[in-house]
Amino acid sequence: QIFLVNLLSFFPEAVERFYSNGLYPYLSGAERWLFGRFGFSAGDIIYVITIIFIFRWLWRNRRKWKQHYKERLLTVGSFLCVFYFLFYFFWGLNYHRVPLNEKMGIGKKYDERELIAFTKRLIAKTNAVHKLVAGDSTKPVAVSYNTADIYKLAPHAYNYLKASFPQFAYHNPSIKSSLISTPLSYMGFGGYLNPFTNEAQVNCKLPRYNFPTTTCHEMAHQLGYASESEANFIGFLASVNSKDKYFEYSGYSFALKYCIRNIAKIDKEEAERLKPLINKGILLNYEESEKWNDKYESFIETIFEFFYDKYLKINHQEDGLETYSKFVGLMVNYYQEKDL
Repeated sequence: QIFLVNLLSFFPEAVERFYSNGLYPYLSGAERWLFGRFGFSAGDIIYVITIIFIFRWLWRNRRKWKQHYKERLLTVGSFLCVFYFLFYFFWGLNYHRVPLNEKMGIGKKYDERELIAFTKRLIAKTNAVHKLVAGDSTKPVAVSYNTADIYKLAPHAYNYLKASFPQFAYHNPSIKSSLISTPLSYMGFGGYLNPFTNEAQVNCKLPRYNFPTTTCHEMAHQLGYASESEANFIGFLASVNSKDKYFEYSGYSFALKYCIRNIAKIDKEEAERLKPLINKGILLNYEESEKWNDKYESFIETIFEFFYDKYLKINHQEDGLETYSKFVGLMVNYYQEKDL
């Protein structure tokens, strides 16, 4: 199975045609139709039950390993084979599809001058949207929607996006608050896609201003865009095209934060010179995120970041966790000749 999956990575056009745009839309649509009917995260419950059975099996066989180690190893191997097959069959092959930038005809690379110029445009746009929402440039945005409201509005954001990009059409909503949101917070995750149920699992503990774009990010994974940079880009586009002021602010402030971070990696002094141009209220929202991160900071996050970084690299996202920030290149190139 490992050989076949890696072999398919050399034929992205075939994966794109026969899986991502062939079999996968039917699989994912059926899963979302089925599990979207549940008002709770069925995937989280399946995970918990599976983990319980694994520990139960390990405990019951703790004294028989030496006598029957061949049978036990065969059982473990069989389980891993089934898990591996289901993961790639239901979703994982999307890691090997044609890159989004190639399908959209845009580049990914940029130089410092282009990034700074784009960021200045983005600051002006984010400031304008922020003042429209908050009413005062010095006040942070307090989103008036609850979690259920955001889950209802997110599919509408994709409906608006579909007008310009038919490939992002979204059907059969299945968006849930993860039942393990607190553990996810300590692990440093804003959400995840359950590849076996195609439920978009969102960490309901997140700061509210950041919630709409995180939801749209997980929905992009549901559409079969496995790359984190591509999911970030699609989630951003859905947010800013949503016609909803809170979603727009969430998208623009999300993108601006990444741009400032990327500039800081190249030239810290330039990043510091740009910060005074940002509305104070936006910076207060960023402080809200920093406080949230500090609240849940622990060694658990370091451990899971290490393993998730390796997981991304195994699945041909060579930059690992840095892949998240690579969507800045998609934005810079996409908006070179477009208004924000």
